[in-house]
Amino acid sequence: MVAHGKRYAEAVKQYDKTQEYSLDEAIELVKKMATAKFDETVEMHFRLGIDPRHADQQVRSTVMLPHGLGKSVRVLVFAEGDAAKAAEEAGADIIADDAIIGRIQNEGWMDFDAAVATPQMMGKVGRIARILGPRGLMPNPKAGTVVQPNEMGRVIEELKAGRVEFRNDKTANLHLPVGKVSFDLDKLQENAAAAMDAVKAQEPSTLKGTYIRKVVVTSTMGPSVRVAN
Repeated sequence: MVAHGKRYAEAVKQYDKTQEYSLDEAIELVKKMATAKFDETVEMHFRLGIDPRHADQQVRSTVMLPHGLGKSVRVLVFAEGDAAKAAEEAGADIIADDAIIGRIQNEGWMDFDAAVATPQMMGKVGRIARILGPRGLMPNPKAGTVVQPNEMGRVIEELKAGRVEFRNDKTANLHLPVGKVSFDLDKLQENAAAAMDAVKAQEPSTLKGTYIRKVVVTSTMGPSVRVAN
């Protein structure tokens, strides 16, 4: 059994762990109970009723959080020639040429938060897919991160403003950050509502049974609160 500290124990006394709360109420409780000495991240965790072994039941998409994530996002773009110039002009932090790809492949360099690629670069990016994939950084058309040069500006702007990718893991769980506890309550609630709507919109058409089985909201160091959905 995991041993929790005094701060956690005091937080748990503030609510009923067995009760399901509305999303707004859950966010309010989590914000109230977050007493760590750093700005904790507020997270939503979903238990889905999908079978992740089936390709047609994978849940993967993006959500534009209206108030962002409260952190700066370093965007790396895999591009060459005119596409690289367009990406640089659009605000990309890093243009990944062959040297950068080699550095990722040989040194495990990962000093960026999001990655975008042009379709023409995906052959080269494929060489480091096994490094980028587990960290959620592999460009993917479904996630809107494999784009033509004329779309580069919009995508980079969205990523920096708070566009978040989400996908289920192999145990049918899905995890989504929705902001920082320092956010105003209404902004956290609006971000969480956008995340909930985005996940609900991705229900696989082939699914039989309940799509979202359980939702909890928590902060980095705080207890989780069950959400009625």
